[in-house]
Amino acid sequence: MEFRLSAQLKQSQQLVMTPQLQMAIKLLALSRLELIDQVNAELTENPILEDSGDPALGGDWREADAASTPSIDKLAEIESRSESLPTSHEERSAMDQTRTEEYWEKFLDAYRDQAPMPTTSRLNTDDLPSIDQTLSRRGTLADHLERQIALSDFNEEERAFAMLVVHNLDDNGYLTLRGVAREKREAEVDAATRIAQADLDAPVTEVRAADTKSSDDEEIDEEDALTTTIEDLAREVGLDPEDAGEVLRLIQNMDPVGVAARDLRECLLVQVEQFGYDEDDIVWQVIDHHLPNVERRNFGAIARELKCELTDVYEAAKLLQGLEPRPGRNFTSEDAPAITPDVYVHKSGDEYVVTTNDDGMPKLRINEQQARSLMKDPRARQFVHEKLQSAKWFVRSLDQRQKTIVKVTRCIVDKQREFFEKGIKYLKPMILRDVAEAVGMHESTISRVTTNKYVYTPRGIFELKYFFNSSIGSIGGGDDVASEAVKQAIKKIIAGEDPRAPLSDEQIVKCLEEQKIRIARRTVAKYREMLGILSSAKRKQYF
Repeated sequence: MEFRLSAQLKQSQQLVMTPQLQMAIKLLALSRLELIDQVNAELTENPILEDSGDPALGGDWREADAASTPSIDKLAEIESRSESLPTSHEERSAMDQTRTEEYWEKFLDAYRDQAPMPTTSRLNTDDLPSIDQTLSRRGTLADHLERQIALSDFNEEERAFAMLVVHNLDDNGYLTLRGVAREKREAEVDAATRIAQADLDAPVTEVRAADTKSSDDEEIDEEDALTTTIEDLAREVGLDPEDAGEVLRLIQNMDPVGVAARDLRECLLVQVEQFGYDEDDIVWQVIDHHLPNVERRNFGAIARELKCELTDVYEAAKLLQGLEPRPGRNFTSEDAPAITPDVYVHKSGDEYVVTTNDDGMPKLRINEQQARSLMKDPRARQFVHEKLQSAKWFVRSLDQRQKTIVKVTRCIVDKQREFFEKGIKYLKPMILRDVAEAVGMHESTISRVTTNKYVYTPRGIFELKYFFNSSIGSIGGGDDVASEAVKQAIKKIIAGEDPRAPLSDEQIVKCLEEQKIRIARRTVAKYREMLGILSSAKRKQYF
């Protein structure tokens, strides 16, 4: 067999991801905050671009009339004329420099002929941030405790020990010493959180792994054994180890009460002691020995072991709900980020109007004077040409992104009109393919458009992904129901149940069948868990 090399021509079609196309796809997938960062980065890197919404540049673009807003139609016209420019490598190398400069001169003329932006004053005190938004940082638990320690009558060694304790607290306010099994403590805290934060419809909620014994009383594996004690901390600062326990107790009674506890049991006992309870009270004994039975809601077993009335155990469990298992909670919580919608949906007469939200978004345009000034220098012409090309495609990609989002949102509004008119019960099943076929785009493009994009509607703010739901079959040949509508139906059924006799998942299935919704029991359990609703055994109210 003879092998030889030969050259031959072959014609084929293939999709080429040009830099311009890559830029358009990248911008389409960005969220609003990411897009603003990207635009600001482009403004920094490209001297040809400017923000026409800057007051120093002559006006507030947010209050400009839509008719006077600069468009890119003229740029598209200029670009279509440029199609006759040489495209091959040989032709580009022979391109006349004068013709290239003429092309960019026409490009800049398109911007010079634009209508000027109106000038408006932005100095309005109503738009200024509130005083709480001007804080440089949120106060921490350590700061809060340090102020109380400074006002205490500790001596120098005691104050040094107290400061050492404060700076060894975890986010929940527990004293974290090296070698303690962190996972065990987190399980205890989760357990008490479910006790203390009971829902009104379920006063006693689920508890997980609430080990009630102190770490000093447990048999711990050697690798998890305490390698540092409060006595060791006391020796580090020259405090008598015998005084460490008393100083720690004083810290635990500071605000918030129970802070610097070493485990859940100690944290809760410090708090009930503040209420005047001691070792002879039932609530003290429940915390000290019977938290696992509280987890299992085995109140009868607690009553038998303590030889007391069942109602007394109920009262003790009710008191547990008012305790704070995470003393540092209020100092570590972060403000929920505000959601700024990308598009607005308003009802005008019988129609829904979709508009983009350009508030806070830099309004880009070509800095014509800067470009012409730089082009006078022969050494900067190539640089200016590249930046003009980059600016043109970036502006076009931004414009295309906004148009695509509006187009997809209009399609969603049309398909989910009954939802906007009547509520979530009428949300229809819809998948990406439905919208993709309606607007003539690929499913991947619809996915990018609807991810991390939010829409303001008369019924609230939703992520565009919210309107895409799988279908649940109905009884009697009716229309399928969206999964989100089924979740809300389950939530409504549980909200109306008798808290002393909560409905099981099987009973919820029968209730849904009465509403002509066919669904399996395991699906009800899955949706219930997604809604954060406990099982019927955990929802049952005993008192």
